[in-house]
Amino acid sequence: MKTVATWVALSFALALAGCNTVKGFGQDLQKVGDKIEEKARK
Repeated sequence: MKTVATWVALSFALALAGCNTVKGFGQDLQKVGDKIEEKARK
């Protein structure tokens, strides 16, 4: 569980660093959510 939380925090930080607009942030956040869902299904 700690590993998942670490990856989520890291992904969130990268998403914030990588986007310049609210729309970009929303798209980045959606990608992070998709990755989390994908890992949860496995």
